[in-house]
Amino acid sequence: MNLFWEHLFQHAFLQYALIGSLLASVACGIVGSFVVVRRTTYVAGAIAHCVLGGMGAARYLQRVHDVSWASPLLGATVAAVLAALIVAAITVWGRQREDTVLSAIWAIGMAMGISFITATPGYYEDLMSYLFGNILMIGAADLWSMAILDAVILSLMLLFYNKFLVISFQPELARLRGIRVGMYQTLLLVLISLTVVLLTQVVGLVMVIALLTLPAATALQFVGRLWYAMVFASVLSLLVTVGGIAVSYGPELPAGATVVELAGGAYLLAIVGKWIGGRMRITQDSVIA
Repeated sequence: MNLFWEHLFQHAFLQYALIGSLLASVACGIVGSFVVVRRTTYVAGAIAHCVLGGMGAARYLQRVHDVSWASPLLGATVAAVLAALIVAAITVWGRQREDTVLSAIWAIGMAMGISFITATPGYYEDLMSYLFGNILMIGAADLWSMAILDAVILSLMLLFYNKFLVISFQPELARLRGIRVGMYQTLLLVLISLTVVLLTQVVGLVMVIALLTLPAATALQFVGRLWYAMVFASVLSLLVTVGGIAVSYGPELPAGATVVELAGGAYLLAIVGKWIGGRMRITQDSVIA
Protein backbone atom coordinates (compact mmCIF):
# COMPACT_ATOMS: atom_id res chain seq x y z
CA MET A 1 0.00 0.00 0.00
CA ASN A 2 2.92 2.34 0.76
CA LEU A 3 4.15 1.96 -2.82
CA PHE A 4 0.82 3.31 -4.12
CA TRP A 5 1.04 6.50 -2.03
CA GLU A 6 4.71 6.97 -2.98
CA HIS A 7 3.90 6.75 -6.67
CA LEU A 8 0.63 8.70 -6.53
CA PHE A 9 2.24 12.11 -7.16
CA GLN A 10 4.67 10.73 -9.74
CA HIS A 11 2.35 8.90 -12.17
CA ALA A 12 -0.63 10.45 -13.96
CA PHE A 13 -2.42 7.10 -14.34
CA LEU A 14 -2.68 6.76 -10.55
CA GLN A 15 -4.09 10.29 -10.27
CA TYR A 16 -6.62 9.47 -13.00
CA ALA A 17 -7.57 6.30 -11.09
CA LEU A 18 -8.15 8.36 -7.93
CA ILE A 19 -10.38 10.87 -9.75
CA GLY A 20 -12.21 8.01 -11.48
CA SER A 21 -12.85 6.41 -8.09
CA LEU A 22 -14.41 9.65 -6.81
CA LEU A 23 -16.63 10.05 -9.87
CA ALA A 24 -17.81 6.44 -9.75
CA SER A 25 -18.43 6.55 -5.99
CA VAL A 26 -20.87 9.47 -6.19
CA ALA A 27 -23.12 7.64 -8.62
CA CYS A 28 -22.61 4.32 -6.83
CA GLY A 29 -23.83 5.71 -3.51
CA ILE A 30 -26.82 7.59 -4.89
CA VAL A 31 -28.21 5.11 -7.39
CA GLY A 32 -27.09 2.03 -5.47
CA SER A 33 -29.27 3.09 -2.53
CA PHE A 34 -32.32 3.11 -4.80
CA VAL A 35 -31.36 -0.30 -6.27
CA VAL A 36 -31.16 -1.82 -2.77
CA VAL A 37 -34.34 -0.32 -1.30
CA ARG A 38 -36.35 -1.09 -4.48
CA ARG A 39 -34.84 -4.62 -4.70
CA THR A 40 -34.04 -4.19 -8.40
CA THR A 41 -30.67 -5.93 -8.45
CA TYR A 42 -31.85 -8.33 -11.16
CA VAL A 43 -32.85 -5.37 -13.36
CA ALA A 44 -29.39 -3.85 -12.90
CA GLY A 45 -27.84 -7.23 -13.77
CA ALA A 46 -29.77 -7.45 -17.05
CA ILE A 47 -28.71 -3.92 -17.99
CA ALA A 48 -25.09 -4.63 -17.07
CA HIS A 49 -24.88 -7.66 -19.34
CA CYS A 50 -26.45 -5.72 -22.24
CA VAL A 51 -23.48 -3.35 -21.94
CA LEU A 52 -21.21 -6.07 -23.36
CA GLY A 53 -23.23 -6.03 -26.58
CA GLY A 54 -22.84 -2.24 -26.90
CA MET A 55 -19.11 -2.37 -26.23
CA GLY A 56 -18.63 -5.20 -28.72
CA ALA A 57 -20.62 -3.36 -31.43
CA ALA A 58 -18.67 -0.13 -30.88
CA ARG A 59 -15.30 -1.88 -31.08
CA TYR A 60 -16.46 -3.74 -34.20
CA LEU A 61 -17.31 -0.42 -35.90
CA GLN A 62 -13.93 1.02 -34.87
CA ARG A 63 -11.77 -1.88 -35.99
CA VAL A 64 -13.65 -3.17 -39.06
CA HIS A 65 -15.32 -0.02 -40.46
CA ASP A 66 -12.94 2.72 -39.14
CA VAL A 67 -15.70 4.57 -37.24
CA SER A 68 -13.30 6.39 -34.89
CA TRP A 69 -15.96 8.04 -32.67
CA ALA A 70 -17.59 4.68 -31.79
CA SER A 71 -15.74 4.22 -28.50
CA PRO A 72 -16.56 1.28 -26.19
CA LEU A 73 -17.78 3.72 -23.51
CA LEU A 74 -20.21 5.32 -25.97
CA GLY A 75 -21.40 1.88 -27.09
CA ALA A 76 -21.86 0.84 -23.47
CA THR A 77 -23.87 3.99 -22.68
CA VAL A 78 -26.19 3.58 -25.68
CA ALA A 79 -26.75 -0.12 -24.96
CA ALA A 80 -27.42 0.48 -21.25
CA VAL A 81 -29.94 3.28 -21.87
CA LEU A 82 -31.71 1.23 -24.57
CA ALA A 83 -31.91 -1.75 -22.22
CA ALA A 84 -33.33 0.49 -19.47
CA LEU A 85 -36.00 1.87 -21.81
CA ILE A 86 -36.98 -1.64 -22.96
CA VAL A 87 -37.18 -2.89 -19.36
CA ALA A 88 -39.29 0.15 -18.39
CA ALA A 89 -41.64 -0.23 -21.35
CA ILE A 90 -42.26 -3.90 -20.56
CA THR A 91 -42.42 -3.75 -16.77
CA VAL A 92 -44.47 -0.55 -16.54
CA TRP A 93 -46.79 -0.83 -19.52
CA GLY A 94 -46.34 -4.37 -20.84
CA ARG A 95 -48.13 -7.54 -19.83
CA GLN A 96 -45.19 -9.94 -19.96
CA ARG A 97 -43.62 -11.71 -16.98
CA GLU A 98 -40.86 -9.43 -15.70
CA ASP A 99 -38.40 -12.23 -14.84
CA THR A 100 -38.76 -13.76 -18.31
CA VAL A 101 -38.20 -10.44 -20.06
CA LEU A 102 -35.16 -9.61 -17.94
CA SER A 103 -33.65 -13.04 -18.58
CA ALA A 104 -34.15 -12.56 -22.33
CA ILE A 105 -32.50 -9.11 -22.28
CA TRP A 106 -29.64 -10.48 -20.18
CA ALA A 107 -29.01 -13.42 -22.57
CA ILE A 108 -29.47 -11.47 -25.82
CA GLY A 109 -27.08 -8.71 -24.67
CA MET A 110 -24.39 -11.25 -23.80
CA ALA A 111 -24.91 -13.17 -27.06
CA MET A 112 -24.59 -10.00 -29.17
CA GLY A 113 -21.43 -9.06 -27.30
CA ILE A 114 -19.82 -12.44 -27.94
CA SER A 115 -20.81 -12.30 -31.65
CA PHE A 116 -19.26 -8.85 -32.16
CA ILE A 117 -16.14 -9.85 -30.20
CA THR A 118 -15.68 -12.92 -32.40
CA ALA A 119 -16.09 -10.82 -35.57
CA THR A 120 -13.61 -8.13 -34.45
CA PRO A 121 -9.91 -8.80 -35.19
CA GLY A 122 -7.68 -8.41 -32.12
CA TYR A 123 -10.52 -7.65 -29.73
CA TYR A 124 -9.53 -10.47 -27.39
CA GLU A 125 -6.52 -8.40 -26.33
CA ASP A 126 -8.54 -5.91 -24.28
CA LEU A 127 -11.58 -8.07 -23.54
CA MET A 128 -10.38 -8.83 -20.03
CA SER A 129 -10.24 -5.14 -19.09
CA TYR A 130 -13.94 -4.76 -19.89
CA LEU A 131 -15.05 -7.98 -18.19
CA PHE A 132 -13.03 -7.50 -14.99
CA GLY A 133 -12.26 -3.76 -15.13
CA ASN A 134 -8.97 -1.96 -14.87
CA ILE A 135 -9.28 1.44 -13.29
CA LEU A 136 -5.53 1.97 -13.73
CA MET A 137 -6.12 2.16 -17.51
CA ILE A 138 -8.56 5.09 -17.31
CA GLY A 139 -7.51 8.07 -19.43
CA ALA A 140 -8.39 11.77 -19.45
CA ALA A 141 -11.15 11.26 -22.06
CA ASP A 142 -12.75 8.56 -19.90
CA LEU A 143 -12.73 10.92 -16.91
CA TRP A 144 -14.53 13.62 -18.90
CA SER A 145 -17.15 11.08 -19.99
CA MET A 146 -17.56 9.89 -16.39
CA ALA A 147 -17.90 13.49 -15.15
CA ILE A 148 -20.63 14.23 -17.72
CA LEU A 149 -22.52 11.06 -16.79
CA ASP A 150 -22.16 11.99 -13.11
CA ALA A 151 -23.54 15.47 -13.80
CA VAL A 152 -26.59 13.98 -15.52
CA ILE A 153 -27.25 11.64 -12.59
CA LEU A 154 -26.86 14.40 -9.98
CA SER A 155 -29.04 16.84 -11.93
CA LEU A 156 -31.88 14.35 -12.34
CA MET A 157 -31.61 13.35 -8.68
CA LEU A 158 -31.71 16.97 -7.45
CA LEU A 159 -34.71 17.74 -9.65
CA PHE A 160 -36.78 14.63 -8.92
CA TYR A 161 -35.57 13.22 -5.58
CA ASN A 162 -38.99 13.49 -3.88
CA LYS A 163 -40.72 11.88 -6.84
CA PHE A 164 -38.22 8.99 -6.87
CA LEU A 165 -38.69 8.58 -3.12
CA VAL A 166 -42.46 8.29 -3.20
CA ILE A 167 -42.62 5.93 -6.22
CA SER A 168 -40.04 3.69 -4.53
CA PHE A 169 -41.90 3.28 -1.24
CA GLN A 170 -45.54 4.16 -1.97
CA PRO A 171 -46.31 3.85 -5.70
CA GLU A 172 -50.08 3.68 -5.13
CA LEU A 173 -50.01 6.91 -3.09
CA ALA A 174 -47.95 8.48 -5.88
CA ARG A 175 -50.62 7.55 -8.42
CA LEU A 176 -53.37 8.99 -6.21
CA ARG A 177 -51.41 12.27 -6.03
CA GLY A 178 -51.23 12.40 -9.82
CA ILE A 179 -47.51 11.62 -10.08
CA ARG A 180 -46.60 9.99 -13.38
CA VAL A 181 -45.18 6.80 -11.86
CA GLY A 182 -44.25 5.18 -15.18
CA MET A 183 -42.21 8.19 -16.32
CA TYR A 184 -40.24 8.44 -13.06
CA GLN A 185 -39.64 4.69 -12.96
CA THR A 186 -38.22 4.96 -16.48
CA LEU A 187 -35.97 7.86 -15.41
CA LEU A 188 -34.74 5.85 -12.43
CA LEU A 189 -33.91 2.89 -14.69
CA VAL A 190 -31.95 5.23 -16.98
CA LEU A 191 -30.00 6.46 -13.93
CA ILE A 192 -29.24 2.83 -13.01
CA SER A 193 -28.04 2.17 -16.56
CA LEU A 194 -25.71 5.21 -16.52
CA THR A 195 -24.29 4.12 -13.17
CA VAL A 196 -23.64 0.62 -14.50
CA VAL A 197 -21.59 2.19 -17.31
CA LEU A 198 -19.62 4.28 -14.80
CA LEU A 199 -18.83 1.32 -12.56
CA THR A 200 -17.81 -0.87 -15.50
CA GLN A 201 -14.72 1.33 -15.76
CA VAL A 202 -13.84 0.47 -12.14
CA VAL A 203 -14.66 -3.21 -11.55
CA GLY A 204 -15.80 -4.50 -14.95
CA LEU A 205 -19.03 -6.10 -16.11
CA VAL A 206 -18.64 -9.27 -14.06
CA MET A 207 -18.54 -7.48 -10.69
CA VAL A 208 -20.46 -4.27 -11.37
CA ILE A 209 -23.53 -5.44 -9.44
CA ALA A 210 -21.41 -6.06 -6.34
CA LEU A 211 -20.15 -2.48 -6.19
CA LEU A 212 -23.60 -1.13 -7.02
CA THR A 213 -25.24 -2.93 -4.09
CA LEU A 214 -22.67 -3.68 -1.34
CA PRO A 215 -21.84 -0.07 -0.22
CA ALA A 216 -25.54 0.87 -0.22
CA ALA A 217 -26.53 -2.32 1.64
CA THR A 218 -23.81 -1.60 4.23
CA ALA A 219 -25.01 1.99 4.68
CA LEU A 220 -28.62 0.90 5.14
CA GLN A 221 -27.55 -1.28 8.10
CA PHE A 222 -26.88 1.90 10.08
CA VAL A 223 -29.10 4.70 8.73
CA GLY A 224 -32.80 4.91 8.03
CA ARG A 225 -33.13 8.00 5.86
CA LEU A 226 -32.45 7.38 2.18
CA TRP A 227 -30.34 10.48 1.57
CA TYR A 228 -28.20 9.65 4.63
CA ALA A 229 -27.62 6.23 3.09
CA MET A 230 -26.62 7.87 -0.22
CA VAL A 231 -23.94 9.99 1.47
CA PHE A 232 -22.74 7.05 3.63
CA ALA A 233 -22.60 4.71 0.63
CA SER A 234 -20.75 7.27 -1.53
CA VAL A 235 -18.07 7.75 1.13
CA LEU A 236 -17.77 4.00 1.72
CA SER A 237 -17.57 3.34 -2.00
CA LEU A 238 -14.73 5.87 -2.32
CA LEU A 239 -12.88 4.30 0.62
CA VAL A 240 -13.11 0.71 -0.69
CA THR A 241 -12.25 1.77 -4.25
CA VAL A 242 -9.15 3.76 -3.28
CA GLY A 243 -8.27 1.10 -0.68
CA GLY A 244 -8.62 -1.65 -3.28
CA ILE A 245 -6.34 0.16 -5.73
CA ALA A 246 -3.76 0.85 -3.00
CA VAL A 247 -3.76 -2.73 -1.68
CA SER A 248 -3.55 -4.32 -5.14
CA TYR A 249 -0.93 -1.92 -6.56
CA GLY A 250 2.21 -3.31 -4.90
CA PRO A 251 1.64 -7.09 -5.36
CA GLU A 252 0.01 -6.46 -8.80
CA LEU A 253 -3.32 -8.03 -7.85
CA PRO A 254 -6.44 -7.32 -9.97
CA ALA A 255 -7.71 -3.95 -8.70
CA GLY A 256 -11.40 -4.57 -9.49
CA ALA A 257 -11.49 -7.87 -7.61
CA THR A 258 -9.73 -6.32 -4.60
CA VAL A 259 -12.24 -3.45 -4.53
CA VAL A 260 -15.16 -5.90 -4.47
CA GLU A 261 -13.49 -8.01 -1.76
CA LEU A 262 -13.10 -4.93 0.47
CA ALA A 263 -16.70 -3.92 -0.17
CA GLY A 264 -17.87 -7.45 0.69
CA GLY A 265 -15.76 -7.46 3.86
CA ALA A 266 -17.25 -4.13 4.95
CA TYR A 267 -20.77 -5.50 4.40
CA LEU A 268 -20.10 -8.64 6.44
CA LEU A 269 -18.54 -6.58 9.26
CA ALA A 270 -21.60 -4.31 9.25
CA ILE A 271 -23.94 -7.30 9.60
CA VAL A 272 -21.89 -8.83 12.41
CA GLY A 273 -21.50 -5.45 14.16
CA LYS A 274 -25.21 -4.78 14.00
CA TRP A 275 -26.01 -8.26 15.36
CA ILE A 276 -23.55 -7.82 18.28
CA GLY A 277 -24.98 -4.35 18.99
CA GLY A 278 -28.50 -5.78 19.05
CA ARG A 279 -27.50 -8.57 21.47
CA MET A 280 -25.79 -6.06 23.81
CA ARG A 281 -28.91 -3.85 23.90
CA ILE A 282 -31.11 -6.85 24.74
CA THR A 283 -28.73 -7.81 27.56
CA GLN A 284 -28.70 -4.26 28.98
CA ASP A 285 -32.52 -4.06 28.82
CA SER A 286 -32.77 -7.39 30.70
CA VAL A 287 -30.43 -6.13 33.44
CA ILE A 288 -32.38 -2.86 33.84
CA ALA A 289 -35.71 -4.72 33.96
